[in-house]
Amino acid sequence: MTIKLYNTLTRQKETFQTIEEGKIKMYVCGPTVYNYIHVGNARPAIVFDTVRRYLEYSGYDVEYVLNFTDVDDKLIKASNEMKEEVPVLADRFIKAYKEDVAKLNVREAVHHPRVTESMDDIIAFIETLIEKDVAYEADGDVYFHTRSFDEYGKLSHQSIDELRSGARIQVGEKKDDPLDFALWKQAKPGEIAWDSPWGKGRPGWHIECSAMARKYLGGTIDIHAGGQDLTFPHHENEIAQSECHNEQTFANYWLHNGYIQINNEKMSKSLGNFILVHELVEKHDPNVVRFFMLSVHYRNPINFSDELLAEAKNSFDRLKTAYQNLQHRKTASLNLTNDDAEWHDMLADLKQRFIHNMNDDFNTANAISVMFELAKEANRYTQQKQTSTGVINRFSELFDEMSTVLGFSLQSVELLDEDIEHLIEERIQARKDRNFKRADEIRDELKAKGIILEDTPQGTRWKRA
Repeated sequence: MTIKLYNTLTRQKETFQTIEEGKIKMYVCGPTVYNYIHVGNARPAIVFDTVRRYLEYSGYDVEYVLNFTDVDDKLIKASNEMKEEVPVLADRFIKAYKEDVAKLNVREAVHHPRVTESMDDIIAFIETLIEKDVAYEADGDVYFHTRSFDEYGKLSHQSIDELRSGARIQVGEKKDDPLDFALWKQAKPGEIAWDSPWGKGRPGWHIECSAMARKYLGGTIDIHAGGQDLTFPHHENEIAQSECHNEQTFANYWLHNGYIQINNEKMSKSLGNFILVHELVEKHDPNVVRFFMLSVHYRNPINFSDELLAEAKNSFDRLKTAYQNLQHRKTASLNLTNDDAEWHDMLADLKQRFIHNMNDDFNTANAISVMFELAKEANRYTQQKQTSTGVINRFSELFDEMSTVLGFSLQSVELLDEDIEHLIEERIQARKDRNFKRADEIRDELKAKGIILEDTPQGTRWKRA
């Protein structure tokens, strides 16, 4: 089946075609590593890891590059505030980033280039732009001459005149046009700096990704991805400088994930709703966090709250319970063949529907809905008196396939005694509240994890099977 994806550049869904058969060059803008990442950073990490997983599941070899911006204004400011050298600070937060996203089941990129390790490539890239007369030096700074690129604004769908009306030249800038942007910044006293043909300084933000994408993936790449907030000016500027330098299309497809709100408000430090990932995963199952992020289509905005995360946990537990019931039933299943074909056909249909939804611009929300149908059918099947080992195994395999693509685990983690007692207390309260559905879900969840409950006049007893 054909993969279709929404291309920000054309504002429509397009049939995905690779530059080279069976291979995909994919570049994702990574974090500026001056602090711990927040849930807004986690969304693109999860979303584009899932895109990568599905493309590999579909048979492609994905050359996946995610960069680290390890020197810029924010890092220099944080370095001064924390009294820590920029490279030391960057190393610490790169390590923290990798630890945080690993907990969210995000796989390592094939390449993790860093700006500070790409300085020669960046300087050579800028020199070529100057030679082509689309960039110029001004007292130690280097700027890209935006009007030299006739298609500027094509990604964000803005005309250059509209952009010009809102642009200003800041105090201290010596650029020719308010729309021109920095490729190289002259170092201020005490700042970290590198030698260049224009004096000591460091790169501008936009040039970094253009140089690193070219180094690792070549002049034209298949997919460039990142958060919606990067569309303008970051990705717009990347296109301008890359296509002037490379004299070819920079990226064939542009993917952007939507914003995250916290309790229906924009996330910001001033509002006090800034949620750091390393704190979030201490309080919540990282699998649930990932499940929650994927329960909304990646291009849509997503609202984040404790209540919504609790709802996601209950939904995720339903999938886990159905999966664990299958594992429990395996030992009691028979090698029957009667009526197996009907179940196998149904499972094949569910797999195709999962693939159809993922092929439709990576619609994880609809793909998860198919998983709930799989869980419903699994529960219906395991309630039969006799079941087939072959069908049980196929149910399990399909759960494994889907959850691997989406990047969360349905495997059981052995419960501690205090966790069991907590669930039993929750079940007792649910029964008092006449919420028998939740009480039964807890019993099934514990049973799937090998915990047998016995209700007696003296209370509920439990034992491990």
